[in-house]
Amino acid sequence: MRYPAAAEAFDRLLCVMDDLREKCPWDKKQTMDTLRHLTIEETYELSDAILSKDMAEIRKEIGDVMLHLVFYSKIGSETGDFDVTSVLHGICEKLISRHPHIYGDLVAETEEQVKANWEALKLKEGNKSVLGGVPNSLPALVKAMRIQEKARGAGFDWEEKEQVWEKVEEELGEFKETFVGKELTVAQKEEAEGELGDLIFSLVNFARFIDINPETAVERTNRKFMYRFQHLEKRAAEMGKNLSEMTLSEMDIYWNEAKKMPPGV
Repeated sequence: MRYPAAAEAFDRLLCVMDDLREKCPWDKKQTMDTLRHLTIEETYELSDAILSKDMAEIRKEIGDVMLHLVFYSKIGSETGDFDVTSVLHGICEKLISRHPHIYGDLVAETEEQVKANWEALKLKEGNKSVLGGVPNSLPALVKAMRIQEKARGAGFDWEEKEQVWEKVEEELGEFKETFVGKELTVAQKEEAEGELGDLIFSLVNFARFIDINPETAVERTNRKFMYRFQHLEKRAAEMGKNLSEMTLSEMDIYWNEAKKMPPGV
């Protein structure tokens, strides 16, 4: 299978990048360091578009992310470290090497077998730990999920989701009994923080077992809360009030009103 139209479009992007790097004052000044935070922003914008299921916006944001990847490759070619050709060949070779069940004689008939083979191959390539590929800068909730997925790929996991839920209940019970409803000292707050972390980690584990992405779940709840709260603010303004001037009973009326209106998240 060949993709001549895609190759032509990609070549066009490379040519545009060359022009910008040569002629545009802003593009000429950029380095990998100056682009880094912009790339993170673009990635989150793509994430937002995916959560909103806005296909037109997803297409646009993919283009923005792809531009950044081409930009990094252009800078790499200027320093002589790498270029877009070596980047593309590198990922192709990596994918072929990591999929011996497609390009070799290894048999892998399930997703779990594929993941286990992937992690085993990474260790053979020099990784000292199956957790070594988890970026330190990942958001904590995403990081917890990735740590658990990688541990599972190495065979370290619960057998049944019921066992995981028992762990959730155990952690919740310990946290509630020890910390809830009490005035805590500084030392106790530090201990409570650790116990709360254990509880959240176990909830992430259970979410993984029932095939729910906790990051997506929390973000959808964030959006739902924001929609309802902003509806509450709007209704208060229509009454000529600030929220601080309303009773909780009054606010509940408009909060429940917002709950009946689909927020589109």
